[in-house]
Amino acid sequence: MSDTGTGTEAEALPREAPPLDDRPRDALTHKARAEAVPPLLPGPGQPPGSGPGGTTAVDTAPEPADSGEAPGLGSFLARAAAGTAVLTVLAAVLGLVRDQAIARYFGASDASDAFLIAWTVPEMAATLLIEDGMALLLVPAFSLALTRRADAEAAPRTDTGEPAPDPVRELVAATLPRLCVLLMAGAALLMAGAPWVVRVLAPGLADPQLAVDCTRLTAVTVLTFGITGYFSAALRAHRSFLPPAGVYVAYNIGIIGMTLALHSVWGVRAAAAGVAVGSLLMILTQLPTLLRLLPLARPRFTRLRKRASRTAPLLGLTVLAPVVLFVVSRQSQVLVERFLASTLPAGAISHLNYAQKVAQMPMVLSLMICTVTFPVVARAMASGQREKARQRVERDLALAGMVVLLGTAVVLGYAPQIIEVLFQRGAFDTADTEATAQVMRVYAAGLLGHCLVGALSRPFFSSGRPTWFPAFAMGTGLLVTMGAGYALTYRCGVAGIATANAVGISTTALLLLMGLGTRVVPIRARAVALSLGRLAGAALVAGAAGWAAAQLVPDAVLSLAAGCVLVPAVFFLTGLALRSPEVVSLLALIRRRFTDGR
Repeated sequence: MSDTGTGTEAEALPREAPPLDDRPRDALTHKARAEAVPPLLPGPGQPPGSGPGGTTAVDTAPEPADSGEAPGLGSFLARAAAGTAVLTVLAAVLGLVRDQAIARYFGASDASDAFLIAWTVPEMAATLLIEDGMALLLVPAFSLALTRRADAEAAPRTDTGEPAPDPVRELVAATLPRLCVLLMAGAALLMAGAPWVVRVLAPGLADPQLAVDCTRLTAVTVLTFGITGYFSAALRAHRSFLPPAGVYVAYNIGIIGMTLALHSVWGVRAAAAGVAVGSLLMILTQLPTLLRLLPLARPRFTRLRKRASRTAPLLGLTVLAPVVLFVVSRQSQVLVERFLASTLPAGAISHLNYAQKVAQMPMVLSLMICTVTFPVVARAMASGQREKARQRVERDLALAGMVVLLGTAVVLGYAPQIIEVLFQRGAFDTADTEATAQVMRVYAAGLLGHCLVGALSRPFFSSGRPTWFPAFAMGTGLLVTMGAGYALTYRCGVAGIATANAVGISTTALLLLMGLGTRVVPIRARAVALSLGRLAGAALVAGAAGWAAAQLVPDAVLSLAAGCVLVPAVFFLTGLALRSPEVVSLLALIRRRFTDGR
């Protein structure tokens, strides 16, 4: 992690877990570390410096080993979030460069539409195998294995003449080989069935063969993304966050390099080949750290079968099915959008894609908070610390909501300027900018919903017990998206599709918020909703101010630069006027840091 925290080295936890054969024997056990869930920022209504026990990430003091609080964990999470943020922003910037290269060489055309149909495969695979599905399954599984290892270390040792089996190593040996076999079969099946997949996804596509070729190239991501997601979950459970955060940097480098090198020879197929190359780089980015943290000795197969059910209880079909259904339903919103857009004039799919990718950048940045703290929540649930899990989840929702709503305000105010600066060059002309900006503003209405779905779904799956409610909520939202999409597409075009997306995902978010407190973590849903409502009001005022001011500066670059100052200023001032606890706490913390620095 980057050294951005203010805690001392004596107070901070190790940035990564030690190798399995190098287990610490200090007074503070792994179990005590696992139970700690301190805040990153003060909770609603609390003044800065008044977190649980009167501590914050700034001034955490060492606690006794039996207090349940890990010394310096708040500072560790702050550093982890900072390092993840840097790599997330870098990956987002490279993602924009990637989209700019594709827009420059192929514009919004039949070729770019064909690539984006093939792009559906890695998008679905990333959601299922990296971002949500694999993480929701494996982070709790590894957390439970780590907790069992800690219990075994704390228990009195008996001299049996044989070292005790390590639950983490057994979990890897019981799951990773089988997963690789299944993923290879899935990738091969997708390559063979690419023509059928294209016909289902985009029946109105002008050049289906080009889309078939690109789909076969991107099908390899079913295997590579699955391995990447497995490695990411294992590393995050061990509190190693930088390698997983860097995978999309490597991924985008692969796509950009192949597109720039081979676009004149292979056309848009070069970008599809870059997807395959970039996905291999994702694995290589994490492999050295994984081998250091999880040295894989030869498994004792005679004992493996007896222990498999004990070491991997969270990976059974009853737990797997709800997670897969939830993730597939969530990603199916994109499938519905592209199915409907394929019946519109050429370029509609591209306009939707560019608008969605840019508009969702605030959501990606906001969810990094939940990504870093998800292992902490899973450890707390595994050890029965439900109250600490509640505090962590409520603070995560507030922080993520503040970040995404600030980004929403910028998108509402400066969508045309953002698209012009990022994409208007080469084959991407003024008409494409206007169409994309219009869609992006509509997408912005659903950004809070997308953020909440990502943040709220994690606690549902953190306990490792089967739960169908997230799949039910996501299925309900998908039905709303489909109904609204069919009703609005032929009246409003791509703007109608974006509207349906916003309505459907917001429905899901509302259901998850209402259901979390009664089913898993007893969050105060009404208090969270009120807090988010105040932040949403600040975002609307800031977005309106930006919209009005954007027209006063004709140059897009200068207008956007001014907006990056104006919109946050109006957002935080309005938040203060509305007495938003998150805004008050954040500004007070910044003022305190500035005062201490002086």
